[in-house]
Amino acid sequence: MFYYLEPEVAGGFGEDTVVSTASHPPVVTRLEYKFEGWLGDEILETFPCFIVTEAVASEITKLNLTGFSLDSVKVSKSEEFDEMEPLTVLPKFLWLKVEGQAGLSDFGIATDHRLVVSDKARIALEKHQLQYADFESFVG
Repeated sequence: MFYYLEPEVAGGFGEDTVVSTASHPPVVTRLEYKFEGWLGDEILETFPCFIVTEAVASEITKLNLTGFSLDSVKVSKSEEFDEMEPLTVLPKFLWLKVEGQAGLSDFGIATDHRLVVSDKARIALEKHQLQYADFESFVG
């Protein structure tokens, strides 16, 4: 079984993001995720990119899940975030580049540009903080 996964959105592109909007979805070649707020989930989104904590990255790599690669991401906080959450220490995040086919790979992108994960991926992700993400059945 496969699921759409809609992660928490805790921010957006920072100034160091390099993105081409000549196509849809936009093509991002360098990612800075700028936090505006954070409820604590360990997979986050800013369209069309996803980031995961180092702990999640380790888990999905260890399980040999398919359809993704990992890359570095620069993480920053907005002034508002620092004012509202001055004591919050962000964990290390990695860029989850989803490259698989929805309904076949453990991680894939559907034709409507939403993230699709397998049962195996969902179980791995749910071992971590994922309170604000929404899952919905995917029928390919």
